[in-house]
Amino acid sequence: MNNKKITFIVFSLVIITLIANIVFAQDWPAFNVCCEKTKGGAWCQNSIEDNCDTTIDPITKSKYRLTFTSCEASSFCKMGCCVDSEEGLCMENSPQKVCQISTGTWLDDPQCNVPQCSLGCCILGDQASFVTLTRCKRLSGLYGLVTNFKKEVNNEPECIAMAYYQDKGACVFESDGQKTCKFSTRQECLNSNKKLDNSTSEPEFFNGYLCSADELATNCGPTTDTICIPGKDEVYFKDSCGNPANIYDSSKIYSLDPSYWKKIVPKSETCGYSSKKGNINSKSCGNCNYLEGSICGKGKANNGDNICKDLNCYKTQNGNNYKNGESWCVYQSETGDGKDSVGSRHFRHVCIQGEETIEPCADFRSEICIQDKISTSFGDFTEAACRINRWTDCIDQMDEEDCLNIDKRECYWSKGFHYDGGAKKKNTDTAVAANDTSNPEAEDELDEGNKGILNGGGICLPNIPPGLKFWESGDAKPICSLGNSVQTIGYNTNLFGSKKCVKNCEPTTPAWANKMNNVCTSIGDCGAKENIAGKFTDDGVVWKNNGKRRLLDGVLSQVKESSESEENEN
Repeated sequence: MNNKKITFIVFSLVIITLIANIVFAQDWPAFNVCCEKTKGGAWCQNSIEDNCDTTIDPITKSKYRLTFTSCEASSFCKMGCCVDSEEGLCMENSPQKVCQISTGTWLDDPQCNVPQCSLGCCILGDQASFVTLTRCKRLSGLYGLVTNFKKEVNNEPECIAMAYYQDKGACVFESDGQKTCKFSTRQECLNSNKKLDNSTSEPEFFNGYLCSADELATNCGPTTDTICIPGKDEVYFKDSCGNPANIYDSSKIYSLDPSYWKKIVPKSETCGYSSKKGNINSKSCGNCNYLEGSICGKGKANNGDNICKDLNCYKTQNGNNYKNGESWCVYQSETGDGKDSVGSRHFRHVCIQGEETIEPCADFRSEICIQDKISTSFGDFTEAACRINRWTDCIDQMDEEDCLNIDKRECYWSKGFHYDGGAKKKNTDTAVAANDTSNPEAEDELDEGNKGILNGGGICLPNIPPGLKFWESGDAKPICSLGNSVQTIGYNTNLFGSKKCVKNCEPTTPAWANKMNNVCTSIGDCGAKENIAGKFTDDGVVWKNNGKRRLLDGVLSQVKESSESEENEN
């Protein structure tokens, strides 16, 4: 009897254990890893291991990671604050990897309680937005407005209320027994405290209305006069109380269109809005556009004494026309590929409200002027700037691709020469045998004797050669010496003592001197060159043979003749 009971108990325990194992297996989570990236392209997802992408990350050059834990606990998918510094946006609870992919700045604060994400009220005309300061600058720039950021406003309802108070319209009140009006914002009107032009009644605000509206029954009526408003581009009608009305349109005077004097009409619904010239000098339409080169200014129109004044520049120093705000480069000589004349300088010219202003770049061509065209909705726009002349390491570039890397330097690649990097001539005891070209050792010595600028290959030279104070002791000599070329010539001597060049003969010819001069003039104010005054000099060239100077008469004739012909043409 007792044995049976014991057997039953043991059997029951076994059943309970099996049941417990089954329940445990059912509770095992389906998502047991954190995938840095899934095969479906999602980032930082809790999933099963088979769903993880294990290909190579092109950024890190290693496999996408996975970890046997939740993404919240992983380092690469840790939640934080992602800051888009360009747009001024802050994204809370952003995985670190996702933020890095979107080129944002990740901060270890999931709630974005950081200075960059402090919010305030951004006033955008008659609108408002509760955003960061960076976002406010971005939005203001998009709408062409001056940034107006109220950091003391710390909640959105208060910010929206500020926009409400920016509404514009007619502020009607009693003054000296008459019902009069002032065009203002809601805030200016309702906060006037009865001191608005000696008012004797509470002011009443009519959003979107003009003071000349007939239904307001004020003493402010329409006129044919116009005014310019500070901070505004357009010409506006003026009522009899001196308030601005709608944008000037000669077809909208009161006798022709009374409705135009009732409510505010948006700029986009007024005359000449689609004009690509900003209604410049129009006598009938005052819808000016600063970006198209016009702004309200004095001038005779069909009605009033204001027109859309022309801000563009015509027949400038280089003979071209430019829009207001455009800038361009002016050079005192031919420029680029080492052709800038001695003493020349770069200048940046700017068109500012119809006037051409000149801004010189730094002297000695330590700064150069660059310009480019930008495509806008208003057409191509030319912009120029003075920037540092990055020429110093040009000659050290032995590869054409490195030479033409405009992100690092301003250089150009010239074929037919190469630079040996400044290697020194080796000291040997066989130099005397260099005249005997039948000796193989003499052949090698000829090559070893060459240094500086050598024939063949390609050379990297400053695109804009620097100006040098060659009349003073300074950097002129060491810089110009980079253009030196030492060449060993091979000769054969016959029985009568007559010599004949048999190897490396080109350096003995005037053609070589002319070619070398092009290298020298590209390095700086060196070599034979014309200066800004049109005067040619060959003082910067020395041609020697065995240490003795050779005459240059006729050698650089092509350079001189070219200079003189240009001078005669001028």
